[in-house]
Amino acid sequence: MTIGILSTGLYLPSTTMTSGEIAEKAGLPLEVVENKMGIKKKTVPGPEDHTCAMGIQAARRAIEKACIDPKDIDIVIYVGEEHKEYPLWTAGIKLQEEIGAYRAWAFDVALRCGTTIMAMKLAKSLLQTDPSVKTVLLAGGYRNSDFIDYKNHRTRFMFNLAAGGGAMILQKGLKKNMVLETSIITDGSFSEDVIVPVGGTKEPLTGESIGQYKLDVTDPEGMKKRLEQKSMDHFLKVVRESLYKSGYEEKDISYVAMLHMKKSAHRYVLKELGLTDERSIYLEEYGHIGQFDQILSLELAEEKGKLKEGDVVVLVSAGIGYAWGASTIVWGNS
Repeated sequence: MTIGILSTGLYLPSTTMTSGEIAEKAGLPLEVVENKMGIKKKTVPGPEDHTCAMGIQAARRAIEKACIDPKDIDIVIYVGEEHKEYPLWTAGIKLQEEIGAYRAWAFDVALRCGTTIMAMKLAKSLLQTDPSVKTVLLAGGYRNSDFIDYKNHRTRFMFNLAAGGGAMILQKGLKKNMVLETSIITDGSFSEDVIVPVGGTKEPLTGESIGQYKLDVTDPEGMKKRLEQKSMDHFLKVVRESLYKSGYEEKDISYVAMLHMKKSAHRYVLKELGLTDERSIYLEEYGHIGQFDQILSLELAEEKGKLKEGDVVVLVSAGIGYAWGASTIVWGNS
């Protein structure tokens, strides 16, 4: 049974933050921001760019591109962030209502910046095992840049956090942009290295602790030593496993839709896979829009003519926690 991507949708705020502004806020040289961190500018949320709201905009665009009736959607999976309009709130149900998917049922999932790839695997399983499910929408928003303190250099590897929304519609029996196999690795030894230290049940938010309601790294040196090479190894492992399970090898890759990370890491992954820079797009004009980087990269690649019929495309993600994921797609109609 084939499962294909019918369409994608993207919403990007019109407001941006430049590398110069980041450098000034962080007290860093401009060349470090642009050449090491790989940020020329990034999207930041405007007054109405709330998390679920951006997902709704992206979902509407995906539905319009797919030329389907929202009532034909069977399941809505919210793949946005937990940081959203309200705490303790199922955003997928709101999104379902706003787009008019009245016959669907909805729920939220989370794996930080690995959520979309994880949800693709989940959606594929639902489509394969439930005869009543024919069309699944993944959608959500991201604005974790709200949690960045540019004066805290322990978190400077997250200064690329941006804002936006993304959506993807998967359909059963569709022989177009076929979703093959996914590989995911999670490593709980990093689960408390990057946290917001207050606002949970351990340390409730108070007037005194409000200034700590930002992302922080509890052991920056230790985390760097433990994570640096392991992260690169896991990036490569999930790509290779996804390809192998899909019946392909590294030499078959035509394009990699990769999350935004520092330039050296991006180039390292491409080099180890035997790929040139032309086989991917570095998102230095956008920043890191969490779990929607892969959708952004796909849409940019299509716009720039980098994708053709039969191309083997790999989507690659990594999320705080830590989680790494990759999905293989055969692009175009088969």
